Amino acid sequence: MRNEINKLIEDIVSDYAKFAAHDGNKRSDESVNAFRDSIEIHEGSKYIKIETGTSVWGFINKSNNNFHPGDIFKAKNWKTPTLNRSRGNILSGKYHINWTGPLYLHDVAGPGFYSWQSDELARRA
Repeated sequence: MRNEINKLIEDIVSDYAKFAAHDGNKRSDESVNAFRDSIEIHEGSKYIKIETGTSVWGFINKSNNNFHPGDIFKAKNWKTPTLNRSRGNILSGKYHINWTGPLYLHDVAGPGFYSWQSDELARRA
């Protein structure tokens, strides 16, 4: 799952780089690198927490049996994910994110977008 987390982090940084700076210009390489360096990963017993600077970007499921391994959750607060629904899955590659966090489901796709055709990826995780 580490490779998928690294890809997710690169996607987060890539979205940050596209987001205009306060003056409307493109973000500098120094700003993008500082943002990349501010990303931290904290592994708990059930979830992997991703922090960007002083914010929680979101959580990745490790072992909550109500969801698939690799499911992405928005942050409910500093220590807890929002468990109403997964916002995608890093193992399947089906997710849409911003540098500020996972997108709400109604922002990205219609019904069934995040349902798994097979649990094969979940079993291998």
